[in-house]
Amino acid sequence: MLRAILTFFGSIFSLVTMGLMMVALTIGAIFWMYGRDLPSHESLAQYKPPTISRIYSGEGQIIDEFAKERRLFAPADEIPDMVKQALISAEDKNFYTHAGYDTRGMASALRDAVVSRGQNVRGASTITQQVMKNFLLDGSRRAERKIKEIILATRIEETLTKDEILELYMNEIFLGQNSFGFAAASQTYFNKTMGELAPHEAAFLASMPKAPSQFHPVRRKERLKQRRDFVLKEMMENGYITDAVYQSEVQQPLRSVQNGDFESFKSALPPRDYFTDEIRRQLSRDFGEGEFFTSGLTVRATIDPEMQAEAADALRRGLERYDRSQGVWRGTGKKIAREQLSSEEAWRAALSDVNIARDITLENKWHPAVVLEVGSNEARVGLEGVQEDGDGHWIPAKDVQWARKRLADGKLGRKAQVAGDLLEVGDVLHVGKMTADDNGAFIRWTIRQVPEVQGGFMAMDVNSGRVIAMQGGFSYQHSVFNRATQAQRQPGSSFKPFVYASALDSGYTPATIVVDAPIEINTPQGLWRPRNASKTFYGPTPLRTGIERSRNLMTIRLAKEVGMDTVGSYAEKFGVYEKGDFLRVLANSLGSQETTLFKMVAAYAMFANGGERVEPTLVDRVQDRYGKTVYKHDERICTDCNDPAIAPTRSPRIVSDRERVMNAVTAYQLTSMMRGVVERGTASKTVNLGVPTAGKTGTTNDAKDVWFVGFTNRIVAGCYIGYDTPRSLGQGASGGGMCGPVFNQFMKKATKKYGASKFRVPEGCQFIKIDRFSGARLSGGASGDNVVNECFREGEEPIFGVSFDGGFAMGSNLSLIRPDGQVARQVTTSTGKKAGVGPRATFGTLSSGGLY
Repeated sequence: MLRAILTFFGSIFSLVTMGLMMVALTIGAIFWMYGRDLPSHESLAQYKPPTISRIYSGEGQIIDEFAKERRLFAPADEIPDMVKQALISAEDKNFYTHAGYDTRGMASALRDAVVSRGQNVRGASTITQQVMKNFLLDGSRRAERKIKEIILATRIEETLTKDEILELYMNEIFLGQNSFGFAAASQTYFNKTMGELAPHEAAFLASMPKAPSQFHPVRRKERLKQRRDFVLKEMMENGYITDAVYQSEVQQPLRSVQNGDFESFKSALPPRDYFTDEIRRQLSRDFGEGEFFTSGLTVRATIDPEMQAEAADALRRGLERYDRSQGVWRGTGKKIAREQLSSEEAWRAALSDVNIARDITLENKWHPAVVLEVGSNEARVGLEGVQEDGDGHWIPAKDVQWARKRLADGKLGRKAQVAGDLLEVGDVLHVGKMTADDNGAFIRWTIRQVPEVQGGFMAMDVNSGRVIAMQGGFSYQHSVFNRATQAQRQPGSSFKPFVYASALDSGYTPATIVVDAPIEINTPQGLWRPRNASKTFYGPTPLRTGIERSRNLMTIRLAKEVGMDTVGSYAEKFGVYEKGDFLRVLANSLGSQETTLFKMVAAYAMFANGGERVEPTLVDRVQDRYGKTVYKHDERICTDCNDPAIAPTRSPRIVSDRERVMNAVTAYQLTSMMRGVVERGTASKTVNLGVPTAGKTGTTNDAKDVWFVGFTNRIVAGCYIGYDTPRSLGQGASGGGMCGPVFNQFMKKATKKYGASKFRVPEGCQFIKIDRFSGARLSGGASGDNVVNECFREGEEPIFGVSFDGGFAMGSNLSLIRPDGQVARQVTTSTGKKAGVGPRATFGTLSSGGLY
């Protein structure tokens, strides 16, 4: 009997043993089979997650950020223990003791599923397994994937420490609201760093990995609170917090940015603008878009926030000034249905959904608004971000009387007399405060509109190339197209300095006489008869006066004399056009070939700094995620910056090996001539800074594009205004009249901040006084409005009294206009040269220097 019992139990033991061996062999075979072709886990040791690239101002303030996945990388040793403990309590309480997978956890999950008959199915993956799933495997629910997950988890546990595994998980996991990783989520939900989180907030974040969409802080608030409180309880049971802390923390309400309990981190960032978006465009080109959006670059921008605000204000004022002068009301074209205006809550919700620019500040902030009621004279509006007070906010009749509304047939209606002539209930518009200039006291609400006309503005340091301000239009949110860098427009007369620069370097002087008379040129398109803006001809005139008064016919003749090949090479050398792009046709000497404001401003900087090449930049430095500098703009060498003995009255010596693009004397001559544009020429009525200033206006045919580009010895700035689809700005529109005030407003503040002084006189200048009207040489003691102390090259005896006509014929009986407005008669001198003789000739006009 005993033997039979022993035999029976021996057989059972053998069967069990063999069964266990078979199970072990089967499991081993399965693990061997699935473990052969698994992805390498060793790459995780060099983990570089996609992180945010941030742009900082010179003062170190974040002004923008770009990312495909909003992630802030946090090394394990910088993640607070409490945040780690909250995650472990929520996801894997045996994390620090298991070998990559948790047998007890899997058994418990299996038991719960069996007991509940499939109603309570929960995952049993460890944090290590989730890392494997997120990094190396897909998210499928197949048994095959689970096996691979366990195999890889055991391998990674042998390669990385527990904290390194936790670092991977806590930086990679998606936590909702486009936030990846705990550092970014802490900022997104609480506008705090992880070190500032309270236990209930850490538990909030630890609740999210399970299912971010199912624990939304607004839509699923109660469910999220239950999950948060569960995590807090686990933290208490695991010994991470005391019972007293637990009791206190579970009583805390569920607060978040999304519920309006904290300000969003975005509120500290200025709205995205043209400057930072252009940095994004340029660095995406230089580094690659993928690299820029994922590599966590730290970008130090050249922007001066104060001057950027001034640039935006100056350009907006110029554009609105023109728009108001047209007297046409367009509004936004957006409406809200009447049924959505039934209550304040309803119209505010509807208004918040309207796509309208919210980044405009001009005099005061512009608010999106909706017309709620139209009375006999006034209209009541509801303003976004402004609470109703008393009987509401009203637009009075006198605020609309500047405009006419365009009718359905395209014609303009009569000038508005009351608010109802322009506004209808449901209209969405912009409204701003009108305030007193002296004390800022509120006067009334006033309707505003984004102008149809657009433009660009840019300013940069003439020596370093640092762009301190750039405004690419009226409003970035209204139109992201950057008209400072992307708009290809005709520069018009603002191109003429490059013609004059090529002439000055070719042996001409500011006193050289060029004939201003009619020209006829045969072109493939027909006979071209260019003319001056004044439609008047002025006869033989010095180069200086030609550029001051922007004489088209003189410029064409000068370009013909110098040669368009020479002019083209200068335009390309200065970077106005890419090499080989400039068409060598005479019309282009008047700026008919398109370029960008960005290129024009950079080219003018080389006039201002004495003729040295300067490359414009929006970025001072770029560093990678580890702080290594991968780009630096300023390559100049400071020879004694570290010398403690340097005199306090002397600046450190900066050595530059920049290329010289034009002769220093030529640069000074041209700058002096362009000072005449500002002091007595086409910009004299609108540009007045009180410091030496040079520049050039530009107005194209039919005034489709108007320009002004000017500079002091420190800052160069340029403005362009025109319709995006080119059309005439109207009779009387000009670069001096429209862009001059924009430049003047900005530069007044720029010169106050950055200073300005006389332009440096280069070596090799000899000064001779001349008559700026006739080009005649004057005595050293001469004075008067017509006298200019002109720079000529040392060692070259200037020749006076010779005129150039570019090879174009000129009628012998042509009536010409003298500078004093008198009519001069065209005559031929005894030497065969032509000259203009006025009715009251003086010794000056008949001297050897006055007979051309």
